[in-house]
Amino acid sequence: MSDFGKRHEVTVSTMGTVRNPSGEGVPMKSVKKNNRPVNQHETAVKEEGSSGRNITRKKSDKDTGNYDASRKKQGGSGKGKWKEDGIYDDEPLKLDKNDPLYDDNDLDSSYILSSAPIGADTGKSGYDPIISKVVIGPMLTLPEFKIRATESLREYFDSGDVNEYILSVQELKCKEYHLELIKRIISLSCDEGPRERELTSRLLTCIHHSLLSDKEMEDGFNQLLDSLDDLEIDIPDAKGMVGTFLARAMVDEVLPPSFLSSKSVQENSVLDVAMKLLSREHCAARLEKVWGPGDGRPVEELKLVMDQLLKEYLLSRELDEAARCVRELNVPHYHHELLKRGVKIAMEEDGANSKKSSQTGPSIDAMAALFAFLVTNAIVSEFQVAKGLRKLKKILEDLKLDVPEAPTMLEDFENLAMKRGCLPK
Repeated sequence: MSDFGKRHEVTVSTMGTVRNPSGEGVPMKSVKKNNRPVNQHETAVKEEGSSGRNITRKKSDKDTGNYDASRKKQGGSGKGKWKEDGIYDDEPLKLDKNDPLYDDNDLDSSYILSSAPIGADTGKSGYDPIISKVVIGPMLTLPEFKIRATESLREYFDSGDVNEYILSVQELKCKEYHLELIKRIISLSCDEGPRERELTSRLLTCIHHSLLSDKEMEDGFNQLLDSLDDLEIDIPDAKGMVGTFLARAMVDEVLPPSFLSSKSVQENSVLDVAMKLLSREHCAARLEKVWGPGDGRPVEELKLVMDQLLKEYLLSRELDEAARCVRELNVPHYHHELLKRGVKIAMEEDGANSKKSSQTGPSIDAMAALFAFLVTNAIVSEFQVAKGLRKLKKILEDLKLDVPEAPTMLEDFENLAMKRGCLPK
């Protein structure tokens, strides 16, 4: 058996001699030694004399500690994620024309959205669907605002709901025109009855501070006083009514006392009316009821006023004055109580001033003439007269205790009412 020689060991120094005697094309690379443990994925560098290949493996970023997860193409902090510099990595959002905050002026401008402090007025009234833009300033023109405000006021006169009226005015989003409310409210109420005027005085108290400030209330009354001459053309008694509204506003603390001493009021004749009402004894209590009982006040108070006007009529026998007082009560649904109390008062007058007789008493005859006049002038309806007689018959037994001739007197009044056309056929 032949003896084989020992194979030469391949090392860095002998590689050129064994494989490439000239040594051309073999780069020399120095390797630094370190004492750190060898990674399982890393090829160890052998020292001279080793038979292993001298290969240096490229180390990963995780091994070196320079790993950056934001460089990943998918997942992590890729598309649609917030980066460290605060920029949202995504495509720009497309503006929608149907968005309430859409504005053509912002298409080519770059801006930053920020929150406004609570209660800050940005000047924008809202989005107008007609022009498809956000409106800065009042949403309506002044004529349109006056029409809407008048409609809201008439609804308030029907319902008496103050909160609904304030809400309807706020929804118009025309704060710049709120000074017109004082003039509009008082002008319309002057064409109405005592009930509407009392509701107007209450409304002025409620819109104070909710819709109008102290300064705006004074400016609104000044505008009303400036237009008083035009108002008198349609309403001859406008000065007296406006003066009453002015005095009532003083009592309700809607206007300060210094308002009467201002130059604009001193030069106006309304001041005399207001000062006369305010200088009366117990003016506060009187002005609280200055518009009469037909303003939604308690029924007991309304009955007292009815008794007063009926007794005054029996003393004066003035049909026109009595009819005017009944019209100012503005309670057409309660006229049956007027007839009931009128006939009762007439019975008591005739029973106390005359002896038993077969003839009709003068008070019963005068009361029948009054209701015949009221029915003829369409102030009281025939239905209310019939309803009042039915209520009177129910308490006839109690009336007999004070007026024994009450059944006969009631029959006489009914016959006169039938003859003069007060009762339906």
